[in-house]
Amino acid sequence: MSDNEPSQTSFNRIMLKISGEALMGDQGYGISPPTIERIAAEVKSVHDMHVQICMVIGGGNIFRGLQGSAQGMERTTADYMGMLATVMNALALGDTMDKAGLTPRVMSAIGIERIVEPYVRPKALQYLEEGKVVIFAAGTGNPFFTTDTTAALRAVEIEAGVLLKGTHSGTDGIYTDDPRTNPEATKLEEVSYLDVLNQGLRAMDSTAITLCMDNNLPIVMFDLTGEGNVRSLLEGGSVGTLVR
Repeated sequence: MSDNEPSQTSFNRIMLKISGEALMGDQGYGISPPTIERIAAEVKSVHDMHVQICMVIGGGNIFRGLQGSAQGMERTTADYMGMLATVMNALALGDTMDKAGLTPRVMSAIGIERIVEPYVRPKALQYLEEGKVVIFAAGTGNPFFTTDTTAALRAVEIEAGVLLKGTHSGTDGIYTDDPRTNPEATKLEEVSYLDVLNQGLRAMDSTAITLCMDNNLPIVMFDLTGEGNVRSLLEGGSVGTLVR
């Protein structure tokens, strides 16, 4: 294969879900420039394979709605604050991607047109066809829904071939138990949607899993911190855990 020829992949369009905490790097809060630059480079590597990419990013590095609610804040207010945190992360990631040579478009589920454009499905599909990277911000626009559910919903809406969930904790897939506390926990190479739900495996929330199951959308949970993991996964490498 020549250097200019794209690698072969079975997925032409993917949804990449990353948590807000993934942007912190070794920091305890906020955005680490080296970390966000590495993520942008990873996305650029996949984009060079002629894969259409959309993304959902959480806001936990800035504010988590559940955490605010647990501290006495009204849940709806806390969730809206979390949505705004995802917009901040999406803007930062988009700016970094632009500097890496990509053409990002941030689309928000809540109306803040002076900052980012609203989410409109036909426009998102047009951007993907044009080779732009679409970053979906502000969750679903509704409280009580996680960004995992947002990723599943948007992936189904734009007909992605797979939902890739990158973890930031160094966990390279789904285990029978938390490997950080249970040394006997074993990694699962493949697992069914129902097993994830029935066994309470650490993957995505139940609404997201059910939505993927109902629409036959495969999920791969993998270690985002491993350099080249996204590209390797799309090239058929044994990376992470497949849920289908």
